[in-house]
Amino acid sequence: MPPKKRSSGTPQKKELKGNMKSGSPDNSENAVLSPERHKDKEPEFVSLSEELQATNPICDHAWRIWEREIRSMDKMPYSNRHQWGACLFIAGMELDGISLTFTQFLKVVGLSVKQFISLVRKMDVNVDTISPKVNTALKRLENKYNVTLALYQRFVNDLTAPCMFPSRRTELWESSWTMFLLAKGTFLQMEDDLVIAFQLLLCVLEYFTKRFTPSLLQSPYKSAVSSSTLSPPTRTSRRNQGKAKPRPPEMDVQLLETLCKESDCSVDEVKNVYQTTFCAFLDSVGLSGLQVLPPIETLSKQYEELYHKNKDFDARLFLVDDETLSPNKTEVSKVEMTPRKNLSGDDVAIPVPQTPIRAAMNSIQQLRVDLTSASDQPSSNLLFYYKNCTVDPTEEIRKRVEELGQVFIKRFAQAVGQHCEGLGRKRFNLGAQLYYKVMESMLKSEEKRISVQNFSKLLNNATFHTSLLACALEVVMATYVGKSFLVSGASDSVETDLCFPWILDIFQLPAFDFYKVIESFIKAEPTLKHDMMKHLEQCEHVIMESLAWKADSPLFDLLKQSREEGPGEQAEPPATLNQPLHHNHTAADLYLSPVRPSRQPPATEAEPPTPGTKALRSNSLSLFYKKLYRMAYMRLKTLFSHLLTSHPELEPIIWTLLQHTLQNEYELMRDRHLDQLIMSAMYAICKVKNVDLRFKTIVTAYKEMPNTNQETFKRVLIREGQYDSIIVFYNLVFMQKLKTNILQYSSPRPPPLSPIPRIPCSPYKNSPLRVPGSNNVYVSPLKSSRMSPVVMTPRSRILISIGESFGSADKFQKINEMVSSTDWSLKRSLNGGSAPKPLKRLRFDMDGQDEADGSKSSGESTLIQKLAEMSSTRTRMQEQKLKEESVKEHPEP
Repeated sequence: MPPKKRSSGTPQKKELKGNMKSGSPDNSENAVLSPERHKDKEPEFVSLSEELQATNPICDHAWRIWEREIRSMDKMPYSNRHQWGACLFIAGMELDGISLTFTQFLKVVGLSVKQFISLVRKMDVNVDTISPKVNTALKRLENKYNVTLALYQRFVNDLTAPCMFPSRRTELWESSWTMFLLAKGTFLQMEDDLVIAFQLLLCVLEYFTKRFTPSLLQSPYKSAVSSSTLSPPTRTSRRNQGKAKPRPPEMDVQLLETLCKESDCSVDEVKNVYQTTFCAFLDSVGLSGLQVLPPIETLSKQYEELYHKNKDFDARLFLVDDETLSPNKTEVSKVEMTPRKNLSGDDVAIPVPQTPIRAAMNSIQQLRVDLTSASDQPSSNLLFYYKNCTVDPTEEIRKRVEELGQVFIKRFAQAVGQHCEGLGRKRFNLGAQLYYKVMESMLKSEEKRISVQNFSKLLNNATFHTSLLACALEVVMATYVGKSFLVSGASDSVETDLCFPWILDIFQLPAFDFYKVIESFIKAEPTLKHDMMKHLEQCEHVIMESLAWKADSPLFDLLKQSREEGPGEQAEPPATLNQPLHHNHTAADLYLSPVRPSRQPPATEAEPPTPGTKALRSNSLSLFYKKLYRMAYMRLKTLFSHLLTSHPELEPIIWTLLQHTLQNEYELMRDRHLDQLIMSAMYAICKVKNVDLRFKTIVTAYKEMPNTNQETFKRVLIREGQYDSIIVFYNLVFMQKLKTNILQYSSPRPPPLSPIPRIPCSPYKNSPLRVPGSNNVYVSPLKSSRMSPVVMTPRSRILISIGESFGSADKFQKINEMVSSTDWSLKRSLNGGSAPKPLKRLRFDMDGQDEADGSKSSGESTLIQKLAEMSSTRTRMQEQKLKEESVKEHPEP
């Protein structure tokens, strides 16, 4: 029988966007808690509800959550008061009835931000405990807290130290930090943009620093401020500040440049923030032209109003080390150290913490260095390719870049805040530089590959250009987000408004079309950093798991065409699953697909098939499905390893059902997520095989997997416009559609099993590989000859663990040569004197399995022999198994 849906008392409300901006219900009967109505509840709970100014409906709803979900949970390291507070928060967010600010709420409950968020997440034990609305609001609060904490730590440790002196320390801290919070909250709509907020902080520090006597400052700020036209504040000027005629704020260029240099920040961008956002802020609060420090009372009062309006946490409390804003100790202690030049002029490098802000600034600076020689206009080489085209694309490319640039800048300012068009323009220009640079690299590679210079069809393909520009801009935008806050659509961390797939939305670009350019982009840009490769790989995963399956995706048109060509035609035959994922498809092949360049003239000049002839399978569809199958299997394998290790025989059966669904019932993916089908297939097979596995258990394990989102199992499309939990989806949709197929696996003659995909190494990274048969032996490819074993330091040597004592340098050299080689020249006899098997290309599989055949040479160590023997034994077993399955499926007549 299918699982029964639990009765949920959680109403589905419109998702909350932004901060905890909510108000109490208008119904006067519910406005104030009536204790006499809640005698069925524990008195302490009702008392807490009164302290938190909960309404009657909120109190009732919170108590239902407590009794239904929380009371019976295993003991947690939190008191009932803490857990009741969390229940009241959940209920208040769902009913839009929280009247206290988040800080006031935490003060009453007695927890810090981190403790409270951790508690709420631990309470989310069932599918319907916490709604997506509450989860989104909680994640946004956490992300804003993390960004503000990073800014405050940089503010305290680095930026204010050069202008601190005992007699004014407190006033300076309070005034400058409060002004920054007020400016950020007033003029930055997207307050969790780390880089722009940091640039605004530099503007605030410039404003304060130039108002002090230069002799009180440290170098290099002393010399920078000494030339300032502003006079130091005096008692007379303070008395007359109300009578002074306001004048436009003057930017101290030298001081601002010094602050930017010390922070590795772009001077041009900070000047832009100063002249637009910061000046507009000073105008709005009446501080333009003020020559003295603004009174802290005025700033604090204005921030107080803003903080209460947003029902936010009070970030001024960082100044007094308030316990509600205290970070985890591990977050403070676990920071990387980066060498930095001594400011005294010595060449000795002083280690400094590698904070999120420094990491972001370093990445941005490196991107700018990589694009130093690039232009935001086509180079002479690109213009040569344009002119060689049958139809010159020059003007169309120029117009498209200009139009998309206008769209980008407008939408950027809408997302980030007022007066940010200039910053958007600067980021777009960087993206345009990268766009032209990668395009030129791609064309040079294509010219070498197919020996032509006329790329008319490719360069006149609007989708190709839009995708390429979008990919370049995504790299730029992700670089500015910073590694510590880099997220994508499938992450459980909150998305900022500018994170992927934002760029697809503003360009109205189908995700399936964007996917086609990712791999070629990475291969064409050698300076792309590892973090950005990983990010683009994650974008590809998000596309394959959900974005490409949006209702209006061109993927469905390709699948429909493939189905119409005949029952034997498939997006990608299952028989190819156990073959390596080698392909030489470039962006040209994929955007001009379905033509196959290997069977037709060169890709950029091929003609469409004549009427009446059979169309060739789409390259883009075929490659998409190859990657999809492999990703789906790896996801299934990971979840299976958490839940069903005692039933290994079920894995190939679950995979067969999943593969059948993706191939033949792909409509189930429309506006849904791949993981929803994986969990449903797992539950279905366990059900038909009488294995006790509950959906709650599957969901609990799924939440622990990386790159998962709770909405995946909490909000699943049931029918048009209707969403519910994954249990309802399974009962009403998945099981109904696949019931006949599922039941086949309970019969004595089940359907044949699908081949297990061969999992290749990701094309985007070189990761350490687990040695087969071991749990803790990993081998990494040698990245550079400069790091030879002879010159390895004790620190670098300890990173290699090979299960035996350290040997001579030549042993490490042999391992490195073996791993780095494309052909592992180890030959081994299979049966005594029989001839060695043909060499196979060494493959590093994502699941840790290797493939290698050969025999040992006379001088190799026991370790190398064992590596070869284990790999070859596993290969023989796999081949024998595949051969036996093939005989069963296709017996000889």
